[in-house]
Amino acid sequence: MNYSIALLRGDGIGPEIVDSAVRVLEKVGEKFGHNFSFTPYLIGGAAIDATGAPLPQETVDGCKNSDSVLLGSVGGPKWDNLPGDKRPEKALLGIRSALGLFTNLRPAKLYPALAEACPLKESVAENGFDIMIVRELTGGIYFGDRGYREGKYGKEAYDTECYSRMEIERIARVAFETARKRSKKVASVDKANVLETSRLWRKVMHEIAEEYPDVELRDVLVDNAAMQLVRNPAQFDVIVTSNMFGDILSDEASQITGSIGMLPSASLNETTVGMYEPIHGSAPDIAGKGIANPIATILSAAMMLRYSFSLSEEADCIEKAVDSVLNDGLRTSDIAAIGAPSLSTDEMTDAVIARL
Repeated sequence: MNYSIALLRGDGIGPEIVDSAVRVLEKVGEKFGHNFSFTPYLIGGAAIDATGAPLPQETVDGCKNSDSVLLGSVGGPKWDNLPGDKRPEKALLGIRSALGLFTNLRPAKLYPALAEACPLKESVAENGFDIMIVRELTGGIYFGDRGYREGKYGKEAYDTECYSRMEIERIARVAFETARKRSKKVASVDKANVLETSRLWRKVMHEIAEEYPDVELRDVLVDNAAMQLVRNPAQFDVIVTSNMFGDILSDEASQITGSIGMLPSASLNETTVGMYEPIHGSAPDIAGKGIANPIATILSAAMMLRYSFSLSEEADCIEKAVDSVLNDGLRTSDIAAIGAPSLSTDEMTDAVIARL
């Protein structure tokens, strides 16, 4: 099979970790007889420097004409003083909207080999956990009306949260379908005791749940969900929630795994085109030093194989290779014990490829 992949290397460590994932995909192609073609496009700060815009139209068109998209990271202090609509991060909202990527899948898994890195107490960490957070990605407060106006106490800023029934229905179905392939449990996170959007969210979630009688649904208020994630994360299987709540909870979940450098993500639309990226940032402090952890991006490539190309065996192969590397005690500096030896970005990539 032949697959075209748009590469959005971006800023900071983005080029390094994307190149690692490309090397792994090339090895998978060699092993299984596939051909992956890669076309680079500019995004974020790199695009601003070259074109003056964080998301050039050429990048949007290139992504739309590709079978899938692999993204590194965007942003850095160089561009921090730009106006909000010109910042590198604006490109993320733009590409998600342009591609209709309304679903964000963020797995949060505590690998047994990294249990000691988990900040939770040993009695919690020893049970492990494997959570899939399903985050609505193109609605809510991040895409609502915003601006400045005269208010009760003078000039004030506002951001508007808005959700339609359709937006909630489609993300609900993704969550229930995902749960059917896992442990058949969905926790729907909202703030229905305060927010009108959350009341609609809860109402629609229960309506869609009737179509999935084999899946258990429970409602969890967002503040309680934040507490439960650190008290007993193993109680969760699939968590589905709105854009802003999902942004916050998925970052919390990443931290209790021991390293944000380990976690991939998939952003999907109603077709097979998706965008895959690590959940960590551009880490400008270590960019160019060759010490970034490539595993999150490599696992994002595995998610691409599974969700966009339906190549489950190939995805399993990458994930097992990562497991093997970790079980053998190989670490990059972010997941190594204090004083323990660590591998460079290229060395860790070589280790994963060797096990493929």
